[in-house]
Amino acid sequence: MINTTGSRTGLGCMGMSAFYEGHGDDPESIRTIHRALELGVTMLDTAEIYGPFSNEDLVGRAVAGNRDAYVIATKFGQLSHLDGPPARKFDSSPANIRIAVEGSLRRLRTDRIDLLYQHRVDPTVPIEETVGEMAHLVAEGKVLHIGLSEAAPDTIRRAHATHPIAVLQSEYSLWTRDPEAEVLPVLRELGIGLVAYSPLGRGFLTGRYTRPDDLPSDDYRASIPRFSADNFAPNLRIVEEVRAVADEVGASPAQVAIAWVLAQGPDITPIPGTTKVSRLEENVAAETLTLTPAQLDRLSAIQPPVGDRYADMTPIGR
Repeated sequence: MINTTGSRTGLGCMGMSAFYEGHGDDPESIRTIHRALELGVTMLDTAEIYGPFSNEDLVGRAVAGNRDAYVIATKFGQLSHLDGPPARKFDSSPANIRIAVEGSLRRLRTDRIDLLYQHRVDPTVPIEETVGEMAHLVAEGKVLHIGLSEAAPDTIRRAHATHPIAVLQSEYSLWTRDPEAEVLPVLRELGIGLVAYSPLGRGFLTGRYTRPDDLPSDDYRASIPRFSADNFAPNLRIVEEVRAVADEVGASPAQVAIAWVLAQGPDITPIPGTTKVSRLEENVAAETLTLTPAQLDRLSAIQPPVGDRYADMTPIGR
């Protein structure tokens, strides 16, 4: 497996600019990115659609003057730059990839992208064509490594046969264990790492949210079925189990949730997101938390949450 992440955990930057409550405090977000490096967290995860564009610009400003210390990952494919102003739609055509990458390089203020993902598989473009264009960008030195996001096993195999895929990004946590059945075995067979986004279940596993009204109506999570009024209370049982283990080890629920993901293998890199230095420090401390086999088994036995991951299972943000 190629080490593209640079650190045991990464920092998801999406919420600094879009989708969740609390975004928009750029000075605190920049302090968080700087503090991440001090704590040894070098991987920063962004995408052109976050904002759109404003999150890449934020990351670019934050790493200015210290670019080489960070591993920057960004994504294309959920915005089309062809036929007029950028439009929200799947577009992984070679022409669109070129435009997207040039824009990302400009906003990130860099000459190369360490890890470039296809954000979502485009059903209208063969994966071989998309990865072939990404491979050209690698040959040109504009991209160092390439990845996929939320791709199925057959797509992963076909992509990897076209050009080595370094990592797959997918939602993975005690809240979402979908990759375990079919995707993780293929990744491990091919030597591809897993970057686990939303390892805190979009914040649910922290225990911060105890009822649907805790989320502002304009927070993206308010539209997710798992956060709905009907499903919220049943899903709190997951948080209760996580909190029980946290009490045993003297940690926070967030730290336990991240520690569980880390314990699933050295080829898995969680990228919890936050906008605050204090939360970053809490999350990074999970790297030193050791759960016993009994505690890991107890957590692994938690039943899945009620409700889909997305309102229409066609994710927009990630």
